[in-house]
Amino acid sequence: MAISMVSYVLTRSKRKTISIQITEKGVMVKAPTNCPIGEIEGFLQKKSDWISKNLAQMQQRADKKAAFSLNYGSDILLFGNNYPIVARQGIRTGFDSNCFYMPPGLTPDAIRNCCIKVYKILAKKCFTDRVYHFSQMMGVVPTAVKVNSAKTRWGSCSSAKSLNFSWRLAMAGDTIIDYVIVHELAHIYHMNHSPKFWATVEAVIPDYKACRAGLKELQQKLSQEDWG
Repeated sequence: MAISMVSYVLTRSKRKTISIQITEKGVMVKAPTNCPIGEIEGFLQKKSDWISKNLAQMQQRADKKAAFSLNYGSDILLFGNNYPIVARQGIRTGFDSNCFYMPPGLTPDAIRNCCIKVYKILAKKCFTDRVYHFSQMMGVVPTAVKVNSAKTRWGSCSSAKSLNFSWRLAMAGDTIIDYVIVHELAHIYHMNHSPKFWATVEAVIPDYKACRAGLKELQQKLSQEDWG
């Protein structure tokens, strides 16, 4: 199906309104089961400028992601600050408070993998320490703290009270990391996002809304970078 040369995927369901979502897969349209095609395409026509604008932005992000490459001298984020990637003789890879260091002569993909390895190590230590700090403050006891490679979730809390955090969160500033950790710890009390849940979060992180905005900015940045 197409409207003004723009293809879209239509999904019908027992809903009352038409909605449009722009994703990496293209224009996704949801409509009521019995909604006429003419009405759907008329709605799309009214939204054509918005669709074109968002498709262009999506393409720009895709182009930047495809061009993303890490090399010696590149700066990358760690705990809210930028640090350079430096070649250092030997076989070790690590972080020395001033830079990410690794052997010389690596390909961009190998450099990226070395950086991820360091991120995971630093993330595990940082997140574990902060979970311990806030769990004492909040009076909760998680069963485990794990680091994963999630791309769309900063953190999660299982029904078994196990906390999981994406290593990508290590790019965020300290206050934002603390917010995500408190957010997941609060789920031990409330496995939902009810007013009581948010009150629990706010009692520890009063400016949590600013932290959420910071997370969105980081997510926007990462959407233009290919970390695998």
